Amino acid sequence: MRQAKIDTLRRFMVNIFTYLDYRDFLRDYYLDKKKNSPFFSYRFIGNHVDMDSSFIVKVLHGDRHIAIKKINLFAKLLKLSKDEAAYFEMLVYFAKAKTDQQRKLFFDKLFTCSPVSARKLDIGQYEFFRKWYYSAVWSIINCIPFAGDYRSLAAQCMPAISPNEAKRAVNLLESLGVIARENDGRYHTTTTNLTTGQNWHSFVVENYQREMIRLAGEAIQRFPKQEREISTVTMCVDEKTMPEIQAYVQQFRTSLIKLANSRGENGGRVFQLNIQVFPLSAPDRENS
Repeated sequence: MRQAKIDTLRRFMVNIFTYLDYRDFLRDYYLDKKKNSPFFSYRFIGNHVDMDSSFIVKVLHGDRHIAIKKINLFAKLLKLSKDEAAYFEMLVYFAKAKTDQQRKLFFDKLFTCSPVSARKLDIGQYEFFRKWYYSAVWSIINCIPFAGDYRSLAAQCMPAISPNEAKRAVNLLESLGVIARENDGRYHTTTTNLTTGQNWHSFVVENYQREMIRLAGEAIQRFPKQEREISTVTMCVDEKTMPEIQAYVQQFRTSLIKLANSRGENGGRVFQLNIQVFPLSAPDRENS
């Protein structure tokens, strides 16, 4: 009877290859199975993976991680195939990684474990933010006609990239559907703006932001003052005011995008805007 219950789970299996956080997968799996299988509960999961049901709740809510030694027990319970189990294992390692080097290693392994046919746009979007020049190439195509001259396209980037890197960028952008090729061979952008949104927090985006901050530092030497605007301000702020400051920054960024879009889509030059607000002192514990 117990094995029969486990076998029925397979019929309602969600696609694990569309996930980049194993806890999101487990939560969606649980919610889906709960609708169809009344017996499926936190206690049921805990009994099969030898974990307390209260800890299972914390895992599904994203507050805790499962132990590495529990991976095979979860894979067995969920009746994962060999490829699915390998992908699930990499998801766990990816989520538990402590350094950027480890996260990059396991992120790359996720591509190896995932069948090409099952890769979704989200993973492609992760790839988009792995190289700073992908967004630069997209913006250049948005401003300047491009018909396949990768050497010229590469030279447009500052700092310059190789023609092969330019071609790799165009192939990725086309696969994501953010650029398209016309009958005359010219490419055009299919959307006005690209953004991760307010709720996407990933190490890939963080690395992308580090790269852009690095380029901003180099811009002080690379460009004359009239071609850039880099200013700094140090201020004392009540921590309770930070949400309001963040809202102002987001509103300012949105206003600049609207201004840029209102001046036409073709022609011009690609600029990068970085906005940074971060602490320079420890929090005041006495007044918090």
